[in-house]
Amino acid sequence: MGKRRLLKLRKVDLLMITIFVIMLLVTPVMIVFSNSVLSKTNIEVQKMQQKIERQETINESLLMKINELASLSNIQDVAREHGLSYNNDNIIIIKDGE
Repeated sequence: MGKRRLLKLRKVDLLMITIFVIMLLVTPVMIVFSNSVLSKTNIEVQKMQQKIERQETINESLLMKINELASLSNIQDVAREHGLSYNNDNIIIIKDGE
């Protein structure tokens, strides 16, 4: 009976050693893999930030163009080109019932 109990302990010890060795081998691989995924994600974030900055610049430019085209002097110029005139007497101001 003594030999069987000693044999069972050795199998458990062998299993524990095997698990420990596997963990020692897998841990560095997992660290490298996670670092590479993190690096790839950071690169994608930087690219997205650059796209956002470019789009914001385009949006600001378009907003400036809209404001320029919507200016009163530009509207009057376009109206004159099309034979229209600005008559202040034709403007009706509607007030709220407050």
